Amino acid sequence: MKQNLTIQFVYPAYEIPKEHQEAIETIDHVKIMPASCKDGARSVSTTADVLVFNSCKDAINRVSTENDDKILVLRMCGRDAWQCVSIPDTDALPCVSTITTNRLNIIITDTETFTEKDFENYKQWLSELATTVVETYGNTSPHNGKIPQINLLTDRILLKKMNNCNAGVENITLAPNGKFYICPAFYYDDEKDDVGSLKDGLNIKNQQLYKLEYAPLCRNCDAYQCKRCVWLNKKTTLEVNTPSHEQCVAAHLERNASEKLLNELKTKGYFPDVKIPAIDYLDPFERITNL
Repeated sequence: MKQNLTIQFVYPAYEIPKEHQEAIETIDHVKIMPASCKDGARSVSTTADVLVFNSCKDAINRVSTENDDKILVLRMCGRDAWQCVSIPDTDALPCVSTITTNRLNIIITDTETFTEKDFENYKQWLSELATTVVETYGNTSPHNGKIPQINLLTDRILLKKMNNCNAGVENITLAPNGKFYICPAFYYDDEKDDVGSLKDGLNIKNQQLYKLEYAPLCRNCDAYQCKRCVWLNKKTTLEVNTPSHEQCVAAHLERNASEKLLNELKTKGYFPDVKIPAIDYLDPFERITNL
């Protein structure tokens, strides 16, 4: 409260102690909860602000009308996504009904392992996903104020500048051990990789490197929907401000899919003034090295 910060509590799958629950309710906050979370006698569907599913199957089995006012997060590996396309009668977008009322964020958890074949599959999957989104928009009016959102496709249409994670700049993580981390991934990867504590305060070395203006590739990029994950950067390139080939290609495949989706939605009266220019590359680094 003294620092005017917004607190987001990331819940575990098990029920937290009653005294913790009571303490949480004494301050404004956002609850990010796994769908499998135990929250006493209360339903997670009614208490969570952000509901997280860990697989397609998990989402399909658990999504209900109770979740219509939630932000839903679907975490899945790429190969599960490709399977959604290849299996007959399986929606390319699980829980498609939810995007007509709120927002669905899909997080692909294994981008750093993608091969060229995976990129081809991702491109096809995004195309299938876009078809589902177009059908959803077809059931709504461009002027009714309700715009279905799915991060991988509609964010690039709605954004006018980079809107990345900004871990280490606008967000910081306080772990259960009382120490600060750039984001939860740093904590889960290595508890020794902290950047301070409640006792000693924050100590982020070379903090400027987490800022967009210190990321040479990213600051000139227009894949505005890219997470620009600094943890993944460090894991794959050893530099928090330098993305991997895999992260860049995946983000540009999403960008290009958004461009095609935008052109389709324009024929239905949506976003007449929005433009996403065509590009002839998927990895900005390769474009630079070819100049």
